[in-house]
Amino acid sequence: MNDFDALLARVIAQVRALRIPCSPSIIPHVQVNRRAVSRFGCCRYLPDGRCLIELTDRLLEAEEKACMQTLAHEVLHTCRGCRDHGKRWQSYAARMNAAYGYAISRTGTCAELGVPDARPVRYLLVCQICGHRFSRARASALVLHPERYRCRCGGTLDRVR
Repeated sequence: MNDFDALLARVIAQVRALRIPCSPSIIPHVQVNRRAVSRFGCCRYLPDGRCLIELTDRLLEAEEKACMQTLAHEVLHTCRGCRDHGKRWQSYAARMNAAYGYAISRTGTCAELGVPDARPVRYLLVCQICGHRFSRARASALVLHPERYRCRCGGTLDRVR
């Protein structure tokens, strides 16, 4: 089981070692979210100006590097001008990736982080060329109108269920 608070302290030290200007008001205690299904972490700005980092409980059993990568992603959101995944956030993420071997990106997958996928699969679409599978829990535009979309390989998508 990972000690998220200790990992957060290490990540903040890494960020500061690279002179990336993260907030000095990060709460040193990581909140564990037991209901998060589609996200691994969240950075919340509280009314008093402090930043609260939250991680899904699915990361409790994940590899330490996956937890640190997710924490680094969220800590970068505490930097001025980095509440989104804009160019500044991307440049900081690239610096962290180069220095510490992370793969911080806008989104992560269960496979990349080594955690089981707990999302329900109600809809499944398959590319007719490469066989890539697109699973969805909700009836999104992709599910309702697969004819409007193409796979990365250029193939058309068919709804299997």
